[in-house]
Amino acid sequence: MKTKIKLIASLKIWLVIYPSITLFFYLFGQSLARLPMYQRTFLLTVSLVPWVVFVGVPLLDSIILHVSKKYNT
Repeated sequence: MKTKIKLIASLKIWLVIYPSITLFFYLFGQSLARLPMYQRTFLLTVSLVPWVVFVGVPLLDSIILHVSKKYNT
């Protein structure tokens, strides 16, 4: 994979994961604070990785495609 494509992919992932983690901790942070770190990390990753892979990034891709079509016409 070329460097430019890798940079774009990492930016897309970051644009999805950062607000997702922030929202996750906002909603569940107090409840999760009682758990040990390894359990919090497990719950965070088991819920957010599928979200990012199957929903977040594809949704962002469709938004980018829609916006780019709008500006190209």
